[in-house]
Amino acid sequence: METGSPQDTGTADAQGTPTPATADVPAPDAGTEPDAGAEPVWRALPPGLLTMRRLLLVVWLGLLTLATALVPGLLAGPAWGAFAVLPLALLLWGWVMLERNWRSWRYAERADDLLISRGVLWHEETVVPYGRMQLVEVTSGPVERHFGLASVQLHTAAAATDATIPGLDPGEAERLRDRLTELGEARSAGL
Repeated sequence: METGSPQDTGTADAQGTPTPATADVPAPDAGTEPDAGAEPVWRALPPGLLTMRRLLLVVWLGLLTLATALVPGLLAGPAWGAFAVLPLALLLWGWVMLERNWRSWRYAERADDLLISRGVLWHEETVVPYGRMQLVEVTSGPVERHFGLASVQLHTAAAATDATIPGLDPGEAERLRDRLTELGEARSAGL
C-alpha cells in the first residue's frame, strides 16, 4: 500500500515531520527562465536561521534573567529576585514569535523580477525588478558562518526597494547572487 500520492505537496524529513513544499523546490537552472504567466514558485528559508535566532534569544535573555535575579536579589532582598520571571516570560514569547517570523519569509524568482515576502502582523511583499538591480552581495557574519548561513542583499536604483534575504545556505546564496547579477545585466542592457 502506498503512503503518498502524486497530489502530495510536501515531504517528510528524517524524523517523519512534514516539511513545506516550498523548502524542497529545486533551484532553477541558470539557463532557464521562469514562465512569465505562471504562478511564482515560493522558496522558504532554511531551518538553520530559526536555530541561530533562537540560540541568540536564549543567550541574551538568559543573561538578562540571571542579572535580573541576582542584582536585585543581592541588593534589595530575595523577594526582588522574582523580577527574573519577566525576562523568562519574554523568552517564551520570543521563542514562538521567532518561528512565526521565520515561517513568514519566502522568496520567488519570476521572469522579470524577484519577489520577497515577509511579516506576520505587517505583511510586506517586495518586488525587485532585475533591470533595476545595481549590486547583489552575499554577506555572512561570524555567527552566520558558524551555522552555515549567508544573506543576500540587493541594492537597486531606488533605495526604497533595497531588499535582503537572510539565512540562506551559502551555496544557494551564491547561486542566487550569480543568477540575479546575470539577469540584472541582461535586463539593464536596454536602458
